[in-house]
Amino acid sequence: MSDTAVLTRSEPTVGGAAAGTTADEFSERMVASALGWLETMSIHLGTQLGWYDALVAEGPLTPVELARHTSTAPRYAREWLEQQAASGILEVAGAVDVPGDARSYALPAGPAEVLADRSSLAYTGPLARMLAAAGAQMPALVEAYRTGGGVSWEQLGVHAREAQGDMNRPWLEAAPDVFARHPHVHERLARPGARIADVGMGEGWSSIAIAKAYPDAQVDGFDVDGPSVEAARAHAEAAGVADRVRFHHADAAELAEHGPYDAVVAFECVHDMPNPQSVLAAMRAATGDDGVVVIMDESVGEEFTPDTDGLDRLMYGYSLFICLPDGLAHRPSAGTGTVMRPSTLRHYAAEAGFADARVLEDGFGFWRFYELTRA
Repeated sequence: MSDTAVLTRSEPTVGGAAAGTTADEFSERMVASALGWLETMSIHLGTQLGWYDALVAEGPLTPVELARHTSTAPRYAREWLEQQAASGILEVAGAVDVPGDARSYALPAGPAEVLADRSSLAYTGPLARMLAAAGAQMPALVEAYRTGGGVSWEQLGVHAREAQGDMNRPWLEAAPDVFARHPHVHERLARPGARIADVGMGEGWSSIAIAKAYPDAQVDGFDVDGPSVEAARAHAEAAGVADRVRFHHADAAELAEHGPYDAVVAFECVHDMPNPQSVLAAMRAATGDDGVVVIMDESVGEEFTPDTDGLDRLMYGYSLFICLPDGLAHRPSAGTGTVMRPSTLRHYAAEAGFADARVLEDGFGFWRFYELTRA
């Protein structure tokens, strides 16, 4: 997230206050939560129908103009525009007291960056798409909670896959800046002919960013999701790095078979793995005695507390509806969930033969970087 992000560790929250909450106060909270869901789903509509993009490209638009630019229905466009203005997302451009179809609406710069600027670190519009993907699987999630089963990433489908890739892309493209701030990591990646493995690379944006930052390197990406691998290959072709980036539809536990590697990285995926210890052990074997292993995962608190911040609350939500059900869809499973605290990763790393999981850098958006070190 950007420097102006609202999910900060210092933000006071309602966590831990339930015992002293009156019925009226909690009812108000329920209404506020419902409003939040409604606004989030309205954002999903706007992103999927191209309405925000049209407002950015064409300036203030009436419902009829918006519908024409996006090949959508004018009556729905009018209702959405009014709702967005009532929610404080859009502004009415010009007179308010004109017939509804003649009223124009504009998207201010701040919301435009968050909802339509795909290169910005503040771009969080895809959050709405991810939540919509989870909501579509609610019957399967309820059943999984009853039986202890899971809901796989494959079941969550294209909305979840593309939302994850789109939202993470600006940050993954900036990840080489983190490496550059740590000379021992940077020097390993910058070696002539360096071989780098990117575990759980999803749609490939991290692998592409590494290849661009280190033009002498060869990058191998690994992921178990077939459609993500295909999307990553297309992205690498479009970025002009397909000659140096290869994507494998393979379990990262087999990583050592493709090595050796000078460095292995894993961005926001270890907490999803049903057997993280085996994958971390494969990273260790693939990098020999002196290779670099870097993990990026959620920057959650050191330990549980009910008086938590907005980030931990968000990650618990992700865990409830996405990451934990996905992890439990495969057996046997560690059942880690999104809220993987540093002590949990250190435990996994020790079981994989590492001496420690040292925090390399924290506060990179939602994430924290670790380096897995040898004895």
